[in-house]
Amino acid sequence: MGTLNHPAADVSKSRFKSMDKSTADDWEIIRAEHRKFFAGLPERVINHLMLLQNDYGGFPIDRLQHSLQTAELAANDGRDEEYVVCALLHDIGDTLGSANHPDIAAAILFPFVSEKNHWMVKHHGIFQGYQFFHHLGMDRNMRDRYKSSPYYDHTEEFISKYDGPAFDSEKPLLDIELFIPMVKKIFSEAKNTIYTTIK
Repeated sequence: MGTLNHPAADVSKSRFKSMDKSTADDWEIIRAEHRKFFAGLPERVINHLMLLQNDYGGFPIDRLQHSLQTAELAANDGRDEEYVVCALLHDIGDTLGSANHPDIAAAILFPFVSEKNHWMVKHHGIFQGYQFFHHLGMDRNMRDRYKSSPYYDHTEEFISKYDGPAFDSEKPLLDIELFIPMVKKIFSEAKNTIYTTIK
């Protein structure tokens, strides 16, 4: 079993042993380190998305190409950059959230996107079920439990126009480089979290 890497010796560190004993000076150190760490978030997100490459799971294309095709369809349809990034990352949770991948993607995106797009990503799995749950002996209309949501149509459209059709094995391979500037832009500033105060 491998060991976890410990922080480099030259990294500035606070000295408290219990957080309730921390000081304002400690938090200035933490805040400075957080700024540097936060700046690397887009790269970490892209690196994690790349784990989907060559992961087919029985599908016609690997999960990375599915993500890229979903994002391309949204971009070609004139969707804004936030929406395209949501389309790109909607399945990023597949590697760690095998039973709840939409929740993982939604958690990553939550601080950076609108409530509408966050809801879409969080619920896309059950909405996509309309296209295949009946083949597995499940209720394809499970999505209807959310009929009262103001984001129902928004999410249904994401599935029907972008997520559902993005399994084309005859399409030339797409390059993630096309979307990296968008990811960097969307992940440059957190909007919906208390941790914006640490910046």
